[in-house]
Amino acid sequence: MQTYPGSIRTILEPDLPIIDSHHHLRDRRDSYYMFDDYVQDVQRGHNIVASVYVECMTMHRLDGPEVLRPIGEIEFANGVAAVSAAGKYGPCRIAAAIVGYADLRHGDAVGELLDRGLAAAPDRLRGIRQCTMEESDPEVWRYVPHPSPAGILSHPQFRSGLKQLASRNLVFDTAVFYRQLPDIARIADEFPSLTIVLNHVGQATGLTDPNRAAEVFAIWRQNMSDLAQRPNVICKVGGMGQPYFGFGFELRDKLPTYLELASVWRPWAETAIEIFGMERCMMESNFPADRRSCDFVTLWNALKHIVTSASRSDKNALFHDNAARVYRISI
Repeated sequence: MQTYPGSIRTILEPDLPIIDSHHHLRDRRDSYYMFDDYVQDVQRGHNIVASVYVECMTMHRLDGPEVLRPIGEIEFANGVAAVSAAGKYGPCRIAAAIVGYADLRHGDAVGELLDRGLAAAPDRLRGIRQCTMEESDPEVWRYVPHPSPAGILSHPQFRSGLKQLASRNLVFDTAVFYRQLPDIARIADEFPSLTIVLNHVGQATGLTDPNRAAEVFAIWRQNMSDLAQRPNVICKVGGMGQPYFGFGFELRDKLPTYLELASVWRPWAETAIEIFGMERCMMESNFPADRRSCDFVTLWNALKHIVTSASRSDKNALFHDNAARVYRISI
């Protein structure tokens, strides 16, 4: 245990190597968080050795065919990675792997974007994410900067786009809400050679209503159990600081302690790890999105505390090895 500089907080297991499997950088008026901000966070005491940059619909080109415009974000992330790799800003290799964006509804036409992305970031582009979240509760969308249009997963060209990913050995990161998990299971069956990474433990909603919370958890757990039967699906454990989970930390005047976070997050994190197994889960910060609920240091302390009884090899898998394997990161 190590004291956090300038405060009475501590860093749990400061030597445990971490690959942050999911974070963003974005220049947005409502949520500015760029390279310098992430550098400051990773230098606050936890041993973050590398990170996975995940798309957030930023830095797209303003011109050219619409299907190709997301190349701008891949180029941006690769530039960030090159700056980090020079070592001037610390040992963490930020954006060592990149998950870009593609609108898979373009079908086969996505192939050109992927080829350009691989040419622009040959050592780092590892996957594509397209958010496909659908939810009838309007309160949820208050916290989603880029709401997904309905029907993406059932679009007639969507699976053609997935074929383009699979043929290039790229990962598909998927962000859905918990009732959509059966849709991801069907996709996993159709594309058994495609690695699918489920974001944010399947994203539950509706937990603010105590009369619904038990029902939501039961449905979520069953859907997660069914999905985990597909060996090509990996689960990211994190993202629970997002307000639509309904834990309410974003409404407090004072930031929570790691024990408070761990107490609320534990049932979801432990269940996901139990269902998918230590070898198919990876820890994420989801910063800056989770910054609404907590700070970077406390988030990682909470995730570490949740698995405090795990063996060192299991912790290495959860916090480092699985992300290194899935995203092909070599430090």
